[in-house]
Amino acid sequence: MFKDIVLAVTPSEICECAADAAFGFAQRFDAKLYIVHVCGMAQGWGSIEHLIPSGEAEKIKAQIEDHYKEKLKGLEHYEIDVIPGMPHAEILRLARKKNSDLIIMGPHTKEYAEKRSKMWGMAGSTLERVSQKARCPVMVVTRQTPYGEHNFHNIVVATDFSEQADCAVSYGGQMARQYKADLTVFNGIELETWNSGQTPSQTAIEQAINETRRRMEDMYGARVRGIENCGFECWEGKPSMEILKLSRLKKADLIIMAHHSKESDPEKAFMGSTVAQVALNASCPTMSVNRHFDLRCGLMYDQSGDVVNVKETETV
Repeated sequence: MFKDIVLAVTPSEICECAADAAFGFAQRFDAKLYIVHVCGMAQGWGSIEHLIPSGEAEKIKAQIEDHYKEKLKGLEHYEIDVIPGMPHAEILRLARKKNSDLIIMGPHTKEYAEKRSKMWGMAGSTLERVSQKARCPVMVVTRQTPYGEHNFHNIVVATDFSEQADCAVSYGGQMARQYKADLTVFNGIELETWNSGQTPSQTAIEQAINETRRRMEDMYGARVRGIENCGFECWEGKPSMEILKLSRLKKADLIIMAHHSKESDPEKAFMGSTVAQVALNASCPTMSVNRHFDLRCGLMYDQSGDVVNVKETETV
């Protein structure tokens, strides 16, 4: 399903879960795997000033290959890149150059992982900046996932009705069709956003939930057409917390989201705290999708869920 995967790594143990997921996908789909380490940070295999002497990049590259040597044994198509520069810029540049269809990342630093439960408003990380700008989906993996098959049986897509969220729902529909997975499209209503700070009655809450569920059915019904088990859920509460609760309830294998921003231009939209909180606290991988992107396998769908092209199918 995935053909060209970029794995962004540091030597931190917290990136091992992301690395394992990338190796598993690359093996299963016979994909090309591009392992990239950007030397622009104080910690890591090397810093930018140490990369300047001739041959230093090759030494760091050898260290990375040795670090992953056991996991690389089953891969035929991979390359390791050690690049000086700003991490987010170089990761994005490589993804564009390789025309990747998936970027996989972890939190990137131990300090970041330790702060993940305090991510309310924290900003400016490599993870967030890559998710802002990437043309392809970005998968954030912070916990161990089943190695090998990587089937997705239960997918949750969170929407805030933005243009970017439309792309996330479309991609979630494609994933659900490809994997024959159950799909839940979800929206969390935050009281302050629709009741001017006043405590609403239970009747008003139920009415808002029902109206929002109908809105989702109207907006996304065509995009999820053909999915056998698909539902729409709306809960009241802080969106990030409700998404995490729903994903646990559904035993989700994957959460798909877009930037929770009112900015119409995805290049300018800043990744809201909701995405960061979910990605760094979810028990399953979280995928950020902000542009329309088609799976490179099997049946191809337009944004309404209709098949537009049939390629050589592959077993999933």
